[in-house]
Amino acid sequence: MTLDEVARYAESLPHVKRKGTESRPAWYVHDRLVVRVQDRDTVVIRVPLSRRELLLETYPDTFGVPPRMEAHHKVEAYLDRAEARAVRAAIDLAWELQHR
Repeated sequence: MTLDEVARYAESLPHVKRKGTESRPAWYVHDRLVVRVQDRDTVVIRVPLSRRELLLETYPDTFGVPPRMEAHHKVEAYLDRAEARAVRAAIDLAWELQHR
């Protein structure tokens, strides 16, 4: 999956707006983070803690949680090896969590 595909998908969801900088864009719904670029191969996606473990178990090559994120509602998606449907599913979870 590419950053352009992440951007297109995030922007296809209702009320999602792009913010951040040119080099580190992020997408928000109602000013609440959905997904942001970490680097050219990694995005951070906000997901419910209750669903995070299942994502990690189901798609171990796609997602990870570095130590600095363990206490947060976030996963990293490694785009160079990610399954596109898994990244879209995580973005959907983020949208559902943040869309209130």
